[in-house]
Amino acid sequence: MSIVYDERSGVFKIDTENTSYVTALVDEKKYLGHVYYGRKIGDVNTTHLLRLDEDAEVPSKRPGEDLKFMDTFRFEYPVFGQGDMRKCCLNVKNRARSNSCELCFDGYRIFKGKEKLPGLPATFGSEKDCETLEIGLKDEKLGLKVILSYTAFEKEDVITRHARMSNASDDALTLHSALSLCLDMDNRDYDLLTLSGRWASERHIIRRRIVRGHQGVSSMRGVSSHQANPFMAVLGKNADCDEGEVYGFSLVYSGNFIANAELGSYDDLRLVMGINPDEFEWKLDSKEEFCTPEVIMTFSDKGLNGMSHNFHDVIRQHLIRGKYKDIKRPILINNWEATYFDFDADKLVSIAKKASESGIEMLVLDDGWFGKRNDDTTSLGDWFVNEDKIKGGLKALVDRVNSYGMKFGLWFEPEMVSPVSEYFKKHPDHVLKNPERKPVLGRNQLVLDFSRKEVRDEVYGMMKKILESANIEYVKWDMNRALANVASESLPADEQGELYHRYVLGVYDLMDRLTADFPNILLENCSSGGGRFDAGMLYYSPQIWCSDDTDAIERLTIQEGTALCYPLSAMGAHIADCPSHSTGRNIPFKTRGNVALCGTFGYELDITKIPESDREMIPAQTAEYHKYNHIFRTGDYYRIASYSENGEYDLYMSVTKDKSEAVATYVRVKAPVSGYRSLNVRFKGLAEEKRYKVFFDDEEKGCFYGDTLMNAGLQIRDVYGDYGSVLLYFKEV
Repeated sequence: MSIVYDERSGVFKIDTENTSYVTALVDEKKYLGHVYYGRKIGDVNTTHLLRLDEDAEVPSKRPGEDLKFMDTFRFEYPVFGQGDMRKCCLNVKNRARSNSCELCFDGYRIFKGKEKLPGLPATFGSEKDCETLEIGLKDEKLGLKVILSYTAFEKEDVITRHARMSNASDDALTLHSALSLCLDMDNRDYDLLTLSGRWASERHIIRRRIVRGHQGVSSMRGVSSHQANPFMAVLGKNADCDEGEVYGFSLVYSGNFIANAELGSYDDLRLVMGINPDEFEWKLDSKEEFCTPEVIMTFSDKGLNGMSHNFHDVIRQHLIRGKYKDIKRPILINNWEATYFDFDADKLVSIAKKASESGIEMLVLDDGWFGKRNDDTTSLGDWFVNEDKIKGGLKALVDRVNSYGMKFGLWFEPEMVSPVSEYFKKHPDHVLKNPERKPVLGRNQLVLDFSRKEVRDEVYGMMKKILESANIEYVKWDMNRALANVASESLPADEQGELYHRYVLGVYDLMDRLTADFPNILLENCSSGGGRFDAGMLYYSPQIWCSDDTDAIERLTIQEGTALCYPLSAMGAHIADCPSHSTGRNIPFKTRGNVALCGTFGYELDITKIPESDREMIPAQTAEYHKYNHIFRTGDYYRIASYSENGEYDLYMSVTKDKSEAVATYVRVKAPVSGYRSLNVRFKGLAEEKRYKVFFDDEEKGCFYGDTLMNAGLQIRDVYGDYGSVLLYFKEV
């Protein structure tokens, strides 16, 4: 069993293959405290780690010092109001506006498998995959019950957590904070690692020493955002890619969030994660329940690569769903950077015809196909075909594209509406707006009130009609602005604090309908590029557009940060035209292809206009995708060298689970100032006893044992000048 409860000591112990998580009941089994999380241990009763005989002695044994206990005890789910002055998970008020709460033990349940979270994306697993522990807590005076739920994915070394609050009283309660995770531990000179950035520069790795006070990342943009990602890791000072202890946390949520580390006065470290409590309220009426989003957490003593393997495995096997969960995605070409708004049916067909000749498998029609959309000032919400551009209608276009053996995909931005649109004329009350303020525009558009079912029904009705009208096999779902000036005409004043969360639930509802009604469609998420690249979105779409910055060198840093938590199979990556539309930089077509190969792979250019020398390389690139994709998509990812750290070159590799094949990608960003010397590389993840034939860009370089390649290394040569690259393929012989 992976979960046990020791009745005598009041200890709950959760084991995965290599880790243990321990929590315990103290003070006559009244309070639930966190004991341990880390490498797997044999003992169950480890309550000595709580230091209950020191300054945090329980109240029943030290009358008059309740406050000191409350402010130092390692609560498993801390609440506000009884003396814990650190960041708390739960802040609840009753009708009298009192926010005092005390949670005490109220039973437990252990069962095989995992139950679905109502209205929220979450990991899933059968009785063979996982085991779940539910610990009940209650405040009898408030009539509040809390269920803490833990699911152990033993093979993946992952534990997931969420909480459910239910109101058993006759009066309404108001939640002012309802976080998903708290983890208290001793600080061991830890660093905090987060992913931060901006539009076109998402998920850069930020590593800093944890100091006294609060540090972390958060979003109040209505989406997880370009600026911050709902992920954090805590790691040892000397931990690197391959060695050292790392704790990783990923929130399965796509809205406002907080991920915070607080170092206290006794060098105690508290980590919390969940829905951002700023501007959050939830009215919990009698007999109603509220469920927090899920946190995926993992521990690795094999550095950041080990953490990444655990996240990648659980996301690929127990979060991503549907037809494309375990299969190769079609190679696509998107017309956005090729044409922007300036296209017609003939232009699109010419791209499809030329692309089909080079091994590309799908044409995606991006923005501009609907309403009277010729620029970004109009027509969002008018999801009907612009027949001035697409003469004969969408089905005629799709049939023409299909005639060349090409699949067809379509872009939508369902959450938005243009003030200049038929939809807005008909439904001006369907947008998020403060009635006392002028609407705040972003990219000339307003946000629809997806907290309202009638709004979602209206939008989905139009989308469904379009998707049923032709052979559409892919949908790109975009979202191009943050939420601001937020209010809903459908919510009373005392429930407006629920709007941000209700909006996200509405987005999930519509995506759930789309994937249920069209299970064979490949859904790709996008939010001005990577503005909503989070685990919540991956429950509905197996891939997300990584960034609007398609410059291959910029993508090295973006994709490095993304791959810390999210599998390569989820990263939307394309070869774009040069000079780059993002940076103006010129990068060899070969290198652009090598960088995109580790992701979903596709093209973002006008194939009818690029240089012939570039176009002639496409058949070889598409062939490489078919040859190597199974390694990138299902294998273990290893970071070897980081351009963002060394300023000269980037190197990473993927190895199949059976260690029979591997691919390494080397990009020389900056050539040496004086002379050139080969680079000796020690590769990772291979089997020591296996012998591998090694190829540099399909040229055989010899056979070597895995231990030689990993311990002695191999020279990479013949990569001259800035932005050169090489693919290295390892095949067991």
